[in-house]
Amino acid sequence: MEGSWTVHGRFVKVLWKIGDQLVTSSDHEKACNMLESSNEISARQSIFERPIVLVGMMGAGKSTVGRRLAGRLGCRFMDADRVLEERMGVSIATMFDLEGEAVFRDRESALLAELVNENVAVLATGGGVVLRDANRTLLQDRAWVVYLRASAIDLWIRTRRDTSRPLLRGSDARARVTELLTQRAPLYDAVSHCTVDTGRQPVERVVDQILQQLQFRESL
Repeated sequence: MEGSWTVHGRFVKVLWKIGDQLVTSSDHEKACNMLESSNEISARQSIFERPIVLVGMMGAGKSTVGRRLAGRLGCRFMDADRVLEERMGVSIATMFDLEGEAVFRDRESALLAELVNENVAVLATGGGVVLRDANRTLLQDRAWVVYLRASAIDLWIRTRRDTSRPLLRGSDARARVTELLTQRAPLYDAVSHCTVDTGRQPVERVVDQILQQLQFRESL
């Protein structure tokens, strides 16, 4: 799936070279100095025509990876679920309890459209954002979408003690994770421009792979 998503070329080149140096020499201080001295960075923000949007199951690492990715790019990060909670003044679980999933999905869709059209360079989404056709169309047309993929067992291990997930309530959360993954995986595959396995590898390695995909796609 080809997209016209572009980023200020030299800026990403600098970052990818820095990323490569971090992998080979772990000279973090030197890399940070290079970032600070680059003429391509203005207020530590990059100029995107499209946001990088992370999709995937709950527990896939979208928020953690998104924050680290935005930090590496020197740009703005937002977590759609956290934004919605702040605006509504209650947790996602409470929204489900008070209004039901359908109303929550309406709010989620409206917020997604708003954030995609704002200057949010890296955006983490909720696991169910791909369930609606309109959301998938918006993401395919207006964003560069990264699917953070993880196995059912890894997802269950990461979420099994998290009581804030309304869709994982019940006596057999492991079976529920498998069920949701089976339902949603084809949708993540369909909407994404690239896929990165989170598995049990370090966050920095996941970020490196996203940047590598970006560099390859844009032929920088």
